[in-house]
Amino acid sequence: MSPAEAMDAVFIDIELDEPAKSDPELAKKLEEVCTVGIFKASAAGTEIVQGQLDECVLCYLCVDACPTGAMRIIKKYEN
Repeated sequence: MSPAEAMDAVFIDIELDEPAKSDPELAKKLEEVCTVGIFKASAAGTEIVQGQLDECVLCYLCVDACPTGAMRIIKKYEN
């Protein structure tokens, strides 16, 4: 399976708006709450680790950690 095919198999996508994405304190919080390593904190803010998206368990701890409306989890499937 090619990397492009593997990414097509991912069932969610995550959108994090600015300025939340560039907030280093929020980045640390997201890295801490995500048990499957989807978020990586840096001085520049939050990096979404694309290779970990398929590990998401839809716990929504990341959404709860963000300011209201700053993050969206997009389900790429129906039902």
